[in-house]
Amino acid sequence: MSSQTLSTFATELAARLPGQWHRRYTGFPPPHDQPHVADRVWDCGPTHSALLDWDPPTAFLDGPAGEQLCVIPRPRYPRQYLVAPLQPEGVLPHHFRGVEEPNGIAVPDDPVRAAAQVARRALPRYAEALNAVRRNTLHQPDPPHRAAAPEVTEALTLIWYPDGVVGAPSVSVPTEARTVLYGCYFQYSPHEAAFVLPASYTTEAQALLLQSAVRQLTAQGIGVNFRHAAPTPSRPPRTAAPKLGAPTGARQPAARR
Repeated sequence: MSSQTLSTFATELAARLPGQWHRRYTGFPPPHDQPHVADRVWDCGPTHSALLDWDPPTAFLDGPAGEQLCVIPRPRYPRQYLVAPLQPEGVLPHHFRGVEEPNGIAVPDDPVRAAAQVARRALPRYAEALNAVRRNTLHQPDPPHRAAAPEVTEALTLIWYPDGVVGAPSVSVPTEARTVLYGCYFQYSPHEAAFVLPASYTTEAQALLLQSAVRQLTAQGIGVNFRHAAPTPSRPPRTAAPKLGAPTGARQPAARR
């Protein structure tokens, strides 16, 4: 299907749509601009796929309230067109959240019948989605970014020890954190000078107790870190002491006279 045929169809279609619709311009986007058009098509069906896979000529229609439609020949169907709405420009991704895509439709190559189908099936869904997006831009102009964590004045580093114990030297445990640790079944071990969660608990029980401790500590503004214990330096191999009375070296043979 030629671009001239598409131009004529798009012009006649715009003239028959309700309101003041018109075709935007006489040219068509070059092939390297087609991905950009596909990104703006408010459609997750045939129109979006056709723009990406077939590189068809494209016409654009502008409506009376800022609406935009794109019109392309339907691949493999020589007597049909695809008409799909475009997403509004200058809108951020979070404004589309919760808004159902209006999608496009296939229409015959008769502008009269095509205009009737677009007015009945496509434009009402498009108007509803467009109004929802515009409301979102008014109510939430900025993205709903997650808030950053507050600065902490104290921190606790819990250490994973090779024997399965989780703990921390008592001198490094803030005073405000000790009540929380006791409540999560940590024990104070005097001979180790440390708060420890014994290895006698199962892995699942340890995980639940640690999760509870972290939640309570961070709620109080105390940061929590986890580290593995520093590896114990290996000792050099011990050399065996010589036995008493054993020769210290090989005896040399006596020289002949």
